[in-house]
Amino acid sequence: MRSVLTRLEDFRLLPLFVVFSMAVGIAVGNALRISDFALTPPIDAIKAIAAGTFELTVPNAISLGVPIGLFAMMYPAMTNVRLGEVGDAFRSPRQLAVVLASNYLVAPFLMFGLANLFVADPELRTGLVLYGLAPCIAMVIIFTFLAKGNTPMALVFVALNSVAQMLLIPVYARLLIGDISFDVWIVAQSVVLYLGLPLVLGVATRMAVVRRSGEAGMDALKPVLNGVSILGLLFTLIVMFALKGDLILERPAIVLEMAIPMTLFFILMFFVVLLVGWRLAFPYRDAVAVAFNATGRDFEIAIAIAITAFSPTVALATVVGPLIEVPVMLFLVWSAMRLASRLFGVRALPVMGGGVA
Repeated sequence: MRSVLTRLEDFRLLPLFVVFSMAVGIAVGNALRISDFALTPPIDAIKAIAAGTFELTVPNAISLGVPIGLFAMMYPAMTNVRLGEVGDAFRSPRQLAVVLASNYLVAPFLMFGLANLFVADPELRTGLVLYGLAPCIAMVIIFTFLAKGNTPMALVFVALNSVAQMLLIPVYARLLIGDISFDVWIVAQSVVLYLGLPLVLGVATRMAVVRRSGEAGMDALKPVLNGVSILGLLFTLIVMFALKGDLILERPAIVLEMAIPMTLFFILMFFVVLLVGWRLAFPYRDAVAVAFNATGRDFEIAIAIAITAFSPTVALATVVGPLIEVPVMLFLVWSAMRLASRLFGVRALPVMGGGVA
């Protein structure tokens, strides 16, 4: 089992694993006709488990797939967090300023402009705008981790974004979409589920292992933990593509219509912010953390709001979003490491391999 997990670290094989996972997800979704089910929001399913009222149905089981996959991705990355480094990240005002300006002064309006330029259907356009409102509070940490960026800094920015979202999402939604009503506590619950739980368990694991075996003990665990993280990513891809597998085969034009503005959004945000970091003389690790935090979108929040406040077509647009975002973000991981030596003067970086020189 250890050798299999270690094998998953080989970035040369990762594109094949990703394509295979997407194909499996599409096949499963098409076979089970998952789009025909009224899916249970993941947080509601977890609440039902806690209350002892959970029923093992196909929609309920599938609803748990995303949080399980995200936990498997996030937990290994959180075991690398040293609390002292988190304190250092709080003392990085320039990096924080770039993240906040990108997320709240640029990203929502860029997505709004691209949606109006490329998407004709008003409900799909609304879904795309909704997708662009909130910065990611989970997966940007794993992409920063994969690209050998500053994971503690990414964690700090994610925590700050999670608080800012609760205050600003209703404002931006009213400004860019119109008069809508939704429960802002959805954001708080998502923060606890997708960020708080893996953080607490990851830090606790690190403290226990270091206390018993020192840093050498953590180093010995890293290949397995890294493999688990990749496995979580691939499992999440399978679940996400299964959610709309039949739709992808029957109505590929919708996916393509959404893919053009979303891909442009991610590429523009990432490379512009990465270049800003380079111009401001950020170290590679910081520049990558800043760029991913400015690029990733909070699809969990977008989906939850769309399900509760909008039509099924708007919800469809938010569900299609991560199908596009995750492969594009993996491409950006690869791109960042290829630019590491050219822009930042560090050696070429193998994913999941050694640290930054």
